[in-house]
Amino acid sequence: MPLKICPSLLSANPAKLGQELADVEEAGADAIHWDVMDGNFVEAITFGSQMVAAHRKLTALRFDVHLMVEDPDRHLESFATAGADVIIVHVEACNHLHRTLSRIKNLGKKSGIAFNPATCVDGVKYCADILDMVLIMSVNPGSSGQTFIESSLKKISKLRQLVPESMEICLDGGITAENIKKCVGVNSFVSGAYIFKSNNYSSAIEALRINGR
Repeated sequence: MPLKICPSLLSANPAKLGQELADVEEAGADAIHWDVMDGNFVEAITFGSQMVAAHRKLTALRFDVHLMVEDPDRHLESFATAGADVIIVHVEACNHLHRTLSRIKNLGKKSGIAFNPATCVDGVKYCADILDMVLIMSVNPGSSGQTFIESSLKKISKLRQLVPESMEICLDGGITAENIKKCVGVNSFVSGAYIFKSNNYSSAIEALRINGR
């Protein structure tokens, strides 16, 4: 699977999100990552479905909607309607994970599950048949600019034993052009601060792409 670089708009300038989206698209982004936070599952409150819908009109890039919320089932339909292509839910927030993933698929969207740094990934084998993406948090969810958690790397080789070879495995948090070299087995990277705090989005994305191969 070709490597994907997915800028997280959580680190973009909130006063000009549309322009930031256009800039990273021009710079070579493969998808846009929306970190949706509700103030309950994590402390921060960020984007809602109306924000996603408004920006859906600006690009054909894949939209990955990462629901860092309690009771994600309440929000699946609104984000599907808003234009999400992939909807990612946290295993820690789902009472009935298989049912939630099935609902995402029934809405015509690709499904993903996310694991916090301290969460074991073994349960993925029981829902791999309805999964399109597994996202490993390499920072604790809730804010951008955190330091990469090295122990997250241990989950990658474990996951490769549990899911089909074609499964998209995504790493999210603290990704830089240096530590991306260690992430063997990952084919999708979410990067926020490294890209949006750089002086040149194209150079930052290209550095991630080259070193992540």
